Amino acid sequence: MVMFNTKKRRRKMEMAGVQFTKSNSRFGDIAARMLRNKLGMVGLIIIVVLLILVIFAPLFTKYPYFEQSFPDRFLYPNAEHILGTDNFGRDLWSRMLYGGRISLLVSLVALVMSNVVGIIIGAVSGYFGGAVDEIINRILDILMSIPSMLMAIAVAAALGAGPVKTSIAIAVTGMPYGARLVRSSVLALKGNEFIEAARATGSSNLRIIFKHVLPNTLAPIIVNATLNIGSNIMAISGLSFVGLGVQPPTPEWGSILSAGREFIRDFPPIVIFPALFIGLTIFAINILGDALRDALDPRLKD
Repeated sequence: MVMFNTKKRRRKMEMAGVQFTKSNSRFGDIAARMLRNKLGMVGLIIIVVLLILVIFAPLFTKYPYFEQSFPDRFLYPNAEHILGTDNFGRDLWSRMLYGGRISLLVSLVALVMSNVVGIIIGAVSGYFGGAVDEIINRILDILMSIPSMLMAIAVAAALGAGPVKTSIAIAVTGMPYGARLVRSSVLALKGNEFIEAARATGSSNLRIIFKHVLPNTLAPIIVNATLNIGSNIMAISGLSFVGLGVQPPTPEWGSILSAGREFIRDFPPIVIFPALFIGLTIFAINILGDALRDALDPRLKD
C-alpha cells in the first residue's frame, strides 16, 4: 500500500511539472569522464596489454629468457626471434617480457612502501600541527633538498643491489613528496564541520584520522600514486643502468639497457628495444594519470 501511494504521488507531481532525474553514483561519473578522455583510454589500453604480456609471459614466448645460443648472437628481428637476440644469443622478446615483470613489480612495491609511510607521516603532521608538524616538516625539507636520483643512488649503495633493496631505495626518495601531499590535504580538511562533529561525539584522534580525514584525501593520493609508477620505473632502470639495481642475469629493462650499451654502435636493437619499452610504459602511465586526475577533479564535472 505504501509503494502504491508513493507511485501515485509521483505521478501527480510529474503531471504538475516536477521532473525526476536519475542520479549517477560518483564512481559512475568518474568512469564516464575517464571514457570521454581518448588519450587516457589509449594509455589504459597500452598498460593492460603490457600487463597481460608480462604476467602471462610464458604464453607469448617460446624461448626461456636465460637460454643462451652463441651461434645466434646479435640476430636482427626475424620470424624466430621477433626482437632479435643479444650478445649471448638470448631472445630479446623473452627478456623484455620477463624484465617487465621485475621493473613493474619493484615499482609497485616501492610505491606501496613510500605511500604507506608517507600517508601516515603526512596525516600525523597535518592533523596534530604544532611542534610535531614543525619537526616532521624540517626532516622532510632535508630529504627533499637532496635530488631524488642522488638519494636513491646513496641508499642503494648503502643497502646493496637486489630487487628488494632497490624497492627500499626508491621508496625512501618518494616518501617525502607523498607525505607533503597528504599533509596539505589534511590541513584543508581538519577545520571542516564534520571533523568538529566527530570530535564532539568523542571520537579518538586515530579514529578521526583513519575514518574521516584520510578517506577524503584518496583522490590526490591515487593520482599521485599513478604518476609515481612511471617515475619509479625510470628510477629502477637508472639504478640498474649504473649497476646498483637489479643485477644480471636477472632481466630488467635498465640492466638489459646497461648490458647492451657497449654494443650500441654495432648492434643498435640491443638498446633500442629496452628504451622503447621503458619510454612507452612511462608515457602510457603518465597520460593515464593525467586522465585520472581530470576525472577525479570535481571542478571539471559537467
